[in-house]
Amino acid sequence: MEGVVNIFDAEFFRNRRIFLTGHTGFKGAWLCKILADVEAHVTCYSLPPETPCLFELICDHLRDKIDSRYGDIRDFEALSSAFRESSPEFVIHMAAQPIVRDGYRDPAYTFAVNVMGTVQILECTRLAGTVKSFLNVTTDKVYQNNEWPWGYRETDVLNGVDPYSNSKSCSELVTGSYRQSFFADGASALSTARAGNVIGGGDFATDRIIPDCFRAVTTGDTIVLRNPHAIRPFQHVLEPLFAYLTLLRSQYENPTAAGAYNIGPSDHDCVTVGRLADLFCAAWGQKAAWENISDGGPHEAGYLKLDCSKIKHKLGWQPRWNIETAVQKTVEWYQAYAADRDIISCMEEQIAEYSSLTQTGKDSDNIA
Repeated sequence: MEGVVNIFDAEFFRNRRIFLTGHTGFKGAWLCKILADVEAHVTCYSLPPETPCLFELICDHLRDKIDSRYGDIRDFEALSSAFRESSPEFVIHMAAQPIVRDGYRDPAYTFAVNVMGTVQILECTRLAGTVKSFLNVTTDKVYQNNEWPWGYRETDVLNGVDPYSNSKSCSELVTGSYRQSFFADGASALSTARAGNVIGGGDFATDRIIPDCFRAVTTGDTIVLRNPHAIRPFQHVLEPLFAYLTLLRSQYENPTAAGAYNIGPSDHDCVTVGRLADLFCAAWGQKAAWENISDGGPHEAGYLKLDCSKIKHKLGWQPRWNIETAVQKTVEWYQAYAADRDIISCMEEQIAEYSSLTQTGKDSDNIA
């Protein structure tokens, strides 16, 4: 598949039965919008939305387009009931405790959700017998971090240090065990997606760079950065979401494609936190600025990149928006939200623009 551009085919997902966990999260809300617009039959399962959050802002728009159910991923009875009623062909597992610092504050909850939650959804998949394509969304932080200047590959050691990262490493191992133990015949294809740091409009989480930047500039405060020299594989939220859909379709059509995949930006778009904040301030304007104030918090990796050669060569996926464009699109959404403009139209325009670039096969180097 090397050199092939994988085109997102909306028709492929039309009327497909899809079970999505974690839909009230930031990425989940964007994915709900994409799947609803292509008229997939989506059953969603997640904790109720927090305030503010993107799903809460767009849920009225989605009300008649998706089947949204609230429940705890650890509650097997409730989860399996929703799963059986959905009878899905496709599963996208995104429910998680996603914040590194929250993992330090409550490690037991983090492991329970991120590890046993994965076991629960895999059990539903094993027992149902209807699923053809399953994707567990994890993180770039699953690797044993050696502070290497090169990107981690899917064959590198899984051993995240902090509770969040380690719980996601465990989630990877659980998925691999189920793949080999119960789905080796290929009747159901199971993959994991290790995505880099995601930015985009509608993220209101605590202890994340862009939401912290937005909260600061809207209150007239200086942005505070804990570690501006840390390097991360930042990417716009649409990058991994379209990669997930590419992977789901690819392994549905060819179960041997199943496995673990890194999803991140081009190497030159992996930037420091300080550089990301610079781009945000420049795009926002209005004299936005940041300062470096370490709060002596728990350990976080200083250097993290992903080698995405596997998904590029095997599935033909390529990132489309460089870091400057990713930040520009992110600020565009937040400024629309701050001005009480139509954020749904903003999302639709960005999705349409991104998917049109996927179809033309333009490279992220050319999109400024």
